[in-house]
Amino acid sequence: MKVTWLGHAAFLLEGSKNVLIDPFITGNPNAPLKVEDIETDLIVVTHGHGDHLGDTVEIAKRNDSPVVCIHELSRFLVRKNVEAVGMNIGGTARFKDVNVTMVQALHSSDVEEGDEIISTGQAAGVVVGLDGVKVYHTGDTDVFLDMQLIGELHKPDIMLVPIGDWYTMGIAGAVKALEFVKPKIAIPIHYNTFPVIEQNPENFRKAVEERGISVEVVILEPGESFVFEP
Repeated sequence: MKVTWLGHAAFLLEGSKNVLIDPFITGNPNAPLKVEDIETDLIVVTHGHGDHLGDTVEIAKRNDSPVVCIHELSRFLVRKNVEAVGMNIGGTARFKDVNVTMVQALHSSDVEEGDEIISTGQAAGVVVGLDGVKVYHTGDTDVFLDMQLIGELHKPDIMLVPIGDWYTMGIAGAVKALEFVKPKIAIPIHYNTFPVIEQNPENFRKAVEERGISVEVVILEPGESFVFEP
């Protein structure tokens, strides 16, 4: 599987299918691609905030691609004439040879349209299974003890973990999350997009090494890819 960071929390997973997660492209100062450059078979959205829902509607329509997300957000997207597959915490959606399991996240979720704030259900994390590889995108969250269950039940190979603080856990929380989940690879996300979430990812790598956690930290630049072989 080829894993490409598109800046912030946006990722493109490429294998037998292309899976796009949290496509915040327009307005993302670190986005390496334009919306029209993205080709995907499936879009997965962790929650409704603009820096995660992003360009979902336009990309879904351009690619004739369904969107997997929590039930309430799917109803919002259907009103935008997008094919949306609604699900909920604990469930697994199987679509186009891709498994998407929705797991807990500690965060909020809403969509802003003009002056209106629309609730879009609960924020979530997702475990995406493709070509024998499992990728755990935590979404926006703090660390929580039940991450141990996610690790035990789903055994993710790769964990995409926020380190930016302010809106999510910071470096200390992310290190503890790795202790709970025990992935093979950890890729830090959700940092350096805005001033309030500025972090040095090398400090995250150093903290993981100092704790003696057997996880390889892979630091990507926006647009850079990492290839994982199961």
